[in-house]
Amino acid sequence: MEQELAYSFHLGSDKNKSKLAKKVAKENVSGTTSLSNNAIQNAKDLSDVNKHNLRDYDNQRELIRTIYGTDDIVNDVKQLYLNEFEEARIEYNGRQTREDRKIGDYFKKVCESQNDIACEIIIELGDMDFWNDKDQQYRLKMVDVYNEQVKDLIKIVPDFKIANATIHFDEVSPHMHIVGVPVSYDCKRGMKKQVVKSKLFTKTTLTQIQDKMRNACIKSFNKFYDMDFKLKEKQKGRNQDINVNDMVNYREIKKQLAKKEQKLEKANIQTRELDNTSKDINTILDNLKPTLMNKNNMVISNEDVQKIKNYAEDVKDVTKTVRSVNDLNMAIRDFEHSAFEIEKENRSLKYQIEEKDKEIYNLKGGLSAKDKIINKLQEEKESIKAQLHKFKEFWHSIMKHFHQRICYDKDNNYKIVSDDLYKNGIFTDDENEIANNIARKIKPKDEINNVKNNRKKNDTRF
Repeated sequence: MEQELAYSFHLGSDKNKSKLAKKVAKENVSGTTSLSNNAIQNAKDLSDVNKHNLRDYDNQRELIRTIYGTDDIVNDVKQLYLNEFEEARIEYNGRQTREDRKIGDYFKKVCESQNDIACEIIIELGDMDFWNDKDQQYRLKMVDVYNEQVKDLIKIVPDFKIANATIHFDEVSPHMHIVGVPVSYDCKRGMKKQVVKSKLFTKTTLTQIQDKMRNACIKSFNKFYDMDFKLKEKQKGRNQDINVNDMVNYREIKKQLAKKEQKLEKANIQTRELDNTSKDINTILDNLKPTLMNKNNMVISNEDVQKIKNYAEDVKDVTKTVRSVNDLNMAIRDFEHSAFEIEKENRSLKYQIEEKDKEIYNLKGGLSAKDKIINKLQEEKESIKAQLHKFKEFWHSIMKHFHQRICYDKDNNYKIVSDDLYKNGIFTDDENEIANNIARKIKPKDEINNVKNNRKKNDTRF
């Protein structure tokens, strides 16, 4: 029979902080509790990843292999920030006229934002059933496989800059933790080059990335192990292959089934004993002698009667036991199938909910950004209104001055200037009239008409 291997590709998410995610990871049959890898949203999260991935808290460091980066993930990520974003930061600061808008430390700035500062991807090939009986030498060949997975990820997702890759051999299934930074280019606002997770990892791109990484991984495995294994079929809507053993209640069900199978075996033993006893009963019946009074009646001792009664009771008990066990086996298998189908449906629904949550989160982020833009435009609008009001007052003062000099002071010099401004199109007809007509109010006609209209409306109301 062709052997198949399960493959899982997990991208860290803040949804993995839930109690359910942690419980599923704890009971995962692959033997790793790393399935609930969380989003890395600040320096503390990155420090926690460093402690977990490099096993800073235990003495099994020899079972931890770092194949990309160093033994300090925090420093690896900070160095990556300098390599990737320092030029963009300097260029951005050069365009700023205000000191408070300049960025001093981009890593620190992202840590203080709501965005992820880095991403963690966990890759695993094979589950507990496959790895449980493999020796250390066989397991360590996965270094070559996972080395190629790192190279494949760099080719498949070039905008995901890898800072560190570490393999864990201290759990049942060897698996790899990859920490990197998603980079976006030609950003319209802020620095031209920024950290943007949502743009790089979408529902569509994640599916494409997983498919390519799956195929590459099994090829690498077969090459280094000289095998011809296939991958288990990928369950739609998941970051990983779903195995029946991954059901939360599956192990408990199997334990119950095992106990009932033991009970069935006991019933089988009882049945064999009954077969032997039945031979004794047949011997008793064959040895019965007719009574002296009636040949149709047989003589039997009280002892033999008791044996027959005991035999009948044993048959009754064993029959009952066998029937109950068989019925229970059928019920458990039916339940097992139904539970598996329900679990698959639940996983699909949970995935859909997660995707909707992501959409809502992105929409909220978009709305927040729009609100900021609206507030900024509102501020600019108020500033322009204030400037316009100030200019109107200035122009009103000029017209009042011309009106005073020409109409009342009879200053011919102002008359000459006023006529020259009118001829050159600087004064409008309305403004020329204000300057030269003593009976004219020093207000634009629009304002005068508005005042008249408002008066008419007020008069109509009364």
